[in-house]
Amino acid sequence: MGIASEDAIKQFQSLMEGVDEPLKQTFKNMHQGHPTETLVRFLKAREWNVDKAHKMLVDCLNWRVQNEIDDILTKPIIPVDVYRAIRDSHLVGMSGFSKEGLPVIAVGVGLSTFDKASVHYYVQSHIQMNEYRDRVMLPLASKMYARPISTCLKVLDMTGLRLSALSQIKLLTVISTIDDLNYPEKTETYYIVNAPYIFSACWKVVKPLLQERTRRKIQVLQGCGKDELLKVIDYASLPHFCKREGSGSSKHSRNGTTSTDNCFSLDHAFHQQLYNYVKEQAASVDSIAPVKQGSFHVAFPEPDPDDTKIAQTLESEFQKLEDQKGLEKSLSGSLKGLDIKIN
Repeated sequence: MGIASEDAIKQFQSLMEGVDEPLKQTFKNMHQGHPTETLVRFLKAREWNVDKAHKMLVDCLNWRVQNEIDDILTKPIIPVDVYRAIRDSHLVGMSGFSKEGLPVIAVGVGLSTFDKASVHYYVQSHIQMNEYRDRVMLPLASKMYARPISTCLKVLDMTGLRLSALSQIKLLTVISTIDDLNYPEKTETYYIVNAPYIFSACWKVVKPLLQERTRRKIQVLQGCGKDELLKVIDYASLPHFCKREGSGSSKHSRNGTTSTDNCFSLDHAFHQQLYNYVKEQAASVDSIAPVKQGSFHVAFPEPDPDDTKIAQTLESEFQKLEDQKGLEKSLSGSLKGLDIKIN
């Protein structure tokens, strides 16, 4: 880290000394004993501009206070059937740790449907996973590997990606905006696996819109990516869909994958630990405020103009592919009709 970077951190630290006490308290919940690493993440997100990074962090802290994010791990999604439905339709989980101790987060992008609960439930579940990662899993990793660990790896499975994903762009934009503004620079590398043609077509138009810093983090791997991923992740910690070619991220058990091996399933150890942790935290405050059924509503921040542009570009590209598919289908039908007449 250069002198300029060290100066930026000192300036940032000085500015943070002036924030109100409620913001200082929620900042402690954020950094979990590693404030400097947290400041560096926000500086990176704003290209080391101290004033912009300070505004971003203060806005984030205000968002946390106003939406009671510090308490979100005391708000279980009940009954459990609702949570299971969310897990079956928003495919995400943690499969283990990398060789360097970073949590490995698996995401089934192609087969997530987001059609079993309200938007607020999906957002609540997503933020709970973020907070559990930051408050429980990352401190655990830091302790296990005897060094500060504040980031993770993400393996994105594109199996099953279809044009129908267009309907999910709005919700995905909400989730990505929450992450960009309040959990910046938490992912060290994104690994894309099982990418079909539709992804390749969209990637060509989206890639130029991404910041160089983000582009450098993304690696598109061949097939299920097992060979490349084994360089950074032990076999036992690979997501289930990377352990054999063509296994995919099916919502249901197949190809020898049981629900306890499937890191998306509520039956997987990670989700069991997360759900039980939230229930235990809720029980500790239950005497003050009994747990209520219903989603925990969080204010959705305004998307960054760059994110909006990316979403619009994706919609446009999906529409082009849809039109192309319709034309090909129409031509195919015409040719079949012509073939019947000739014969």
